[in-house]
Amino acid sequence: MIQEMPVSMPVLWMVVAAGYVLGSIPFGYLLVRMQSGGDIRFMGSGNIGATNVARTAGWAVGVATLILDTAKGYFAVWLIGHFSGESIRFMTYAGLATILGHIFPVWLKFSGGKGVATALGVFLKICWPAVAVAMIVFALVLVFWRYVSLASVSAAASLPLLVYILYAPGHAPPATLSTGTLLAAFMVIVKHRWNIERLMIGTEPRFEFRRNKS
Repeated sequence: MIQEMPVSMPVLWMVVAAGYVLGSIPFGYLLVRMQSGGDIRFMGSGNIGATNVARTAGWAVGVATLILDTAKGYFAVWLIGHFSGESIRFMTYAGLATILGHIFPVWLKFSGGKGVATALGVFLKICWPAVAVAMIVFALVLVFWRYVSLASVSAAASLPLLVYILYAPGHAPPATLSTGTLLAAFMVIVKHRWNIERLMIGTEPRFEFRRNKS
């Protein structure tokens, strides 16, 4: 049985704020800087996320970015869960703060990534079965249509319903979690608005399963 930690409310809100700071760490930007000295914001699509990093700096750096961006979402939720006695309310708050930090990082003038990997880490801790099914949705869309953006939007759009069904099967989840999941999905989808526009006019680049040889 989980015992609630004797932590005051102000401390819990400080941990939520720390989630934003953690989310703001631009791992893709930092890894590309360390690898080549380049600025990922001026490479490829200009996004600091794993997909653009992989396309412009190589798969190894892209995978490292994916792992680290996911880990910061998971760690932020785990941390506040430790201090709050697994309060789903504060875990949701910290998760949203971390996603916000990734999308609007203070270190990069509030221009960051799209939040997919960080949201993955957040909900992996909160409701891993929902994430597992969302990843299947992502994989199926990617295999059949070969658009990472479409796969990401599809997975994000499916997540609120999946969390609602799988968080506590047979029971509705807490309203805070349902609302928070909707907000997280909304943020990810809105950050893909230009991708959606390119999908509609047919100019969005397709994902290549094998790297082209130059």
